[in-house]
Amino acid sequence: MDTYTYRLGNKIYVNLTNRCSNDCEFCVRRTDAFRDIGLWLEHEPSAEEVINSFEDLDSAEEIVFCGYGEPMYRLDVMCEVADYLKSKGKRTRVNTNGQAALICGEGVPEKLGGRIDTVNVSLNAADAKAYQALCHSEFGEKAFYALLDFAKECKKYVPRVVLSIVDVAGESELEKARAIADALGVELRIRTYVK
Repeated sequence: MDTYTYRLGNKIYVNLTNRCSNDCEFCVRRTDAFRDIGLWLEHEPSAEEVINSFEDLDSAEEIVFCGYGEPMYRLDVMCEVADYLKSKGKRTRVNTNGQAALICGEGVPEKLGGRIDTVNVSLNAADAKAYQALCHSEFGEKAFYALLDFAKECKKYVPRVVLSIVDVAGESELEKARAIADALGVELRIRTYVK
């Protein structure tokens, strides 16, 4: 049976798709970390199916659009579910590779306004060449520039924008990532690598 929502601690995660424009070297899809949850989907859910799969929504601190794929492939469904969550007074976050303009076209940050409280963009590297070597985007090196533009544009519509990088990147890359985040005026989160 497909898993559309799952709980980790006091957060509920929403698994909308397994499609992704990246094939990152460190992706949890390559590990056993979440295999027991069953995040590989046979069927991409409708908004109604996601909403009906929520359990104990009242106790959740935050609802996060993050599964085994890139949520922007399901932007319309994500927005519909986010509207439902906001009607229930819930905080929302999307974890994304930031390639929304390449996946969906322009105007995505504006659509997130009023629906998403935090956008977490996976930076993963400090330049386009290193990003492509690590993330293997189907869009090539332009994916890196797209994610920077996306983070910058999200600042206009979303209360909190965060760039994240995995802690195994090395101190030099982490320092460059800090400089990028500072230049964009967004937060930087250093994520722990999950095996």
